[in-house]
Amino acid sequence: MAAVLKVENLHKSFKVGFIPKKREILKGISFSVEAGEIFGYLGPNGAGKTTTLKCTLGLIFPDQGQIEIFGHSHLSLEAKERIGYLPESPYFYEYLTGGEFLDFYARLFLLGKKEKEERIRSLLRLVGLERAARLQLRKFSRGMLQRIGLAQALINDPELVFLDEPLGGLDPLGRKELRDIIIRLKREGKTIFLCSHILQDIEMICDRVAILVGGRVISQGALEALVSEKILYTEVTLSGLSESDLEGLGEPVSSHGDRIMLKVFQEDNIERLVALVQDKKARIHSLVPRTETLEDIFVEMVRQG
Repeated sequence: MAAVLKVENLHKSFKVGFIPKKREILKGISFSVEAGEIFGYLGPNGAGKTTTLKCTLGLIFPDQGQIEIFGHSHLSLEAKERIGYLPESPYFYEYLTGGEFLDFYARLFLLGKKEKEERIRSLLRLVGLERAARLQLRKFSRGMLQRIGLAQALINDPELVFLDEPLGGLDPLGRKELRDIIIRLKREGKTIFLCSHILQDIEMICDRVAILVGGRVISQGALEALVSEKILYTEVTLSGLSESDLEGLGEPVSSHGDRIMLKVFQEDNIERLVALVQDKKARIHSLVPRTETLEDIFVEMVRQG
């Protein structure tokens, strides 16, 4: 696939403190995003995710490096007219209704009246806010504001959409609704650049990821290439046995009533455990092998970085 975004050797420093001292935030960032994928850009707070995004969008200027969007300079109109952006903390004119808010941004892109009205209706339907078209933004919930913000990022029908922490602060239902919308956008052929530190969501929807620690990309690639299939341990939930019966077979994690959850690290101990359950006429409720997750990789890389 063709790369729609290329970032090469990106450096950015800021002067901080009462007596200004130069602090390097980005230390030679390089990565590319392919057409039609959901690309996850991960990192702990302060790693440089938002700084990378602001450099890419031309909101701030890097000290060094090259950025191309669709083969054009990231500062060119040819690039900007094909992208959409939802910042981490967007500003809303709270006195506007949902429909008026989208109408304001549609006018910035010089959309004709008929096209503008059709686009607004379509986007409100996409983000599930058709009934809120006449509701003032000050009355929107956090999840509704995130969804209307996403609709704004799509008002020009962009091919590449930048989302900075779009799932932050949302409840589980709100995160699922937004994930579903992002997946739908991918099906429509859009490319999504997703900055986040919510690893479970990234693992569910992203095709490739780059992990940023201390201003450097320390790993990038397809999720299946990064995450090992090796079984770390087997999680067993059983009843009818005491913790003393299970001594030496695994590590007790929790107990509720007569049920005990156990982490079994050695494969031989699984056979011994099954034999013990049969001998004591106990019961196994679940037996789940646990492989390495993106969270395991991320935590280890942050510790080493």
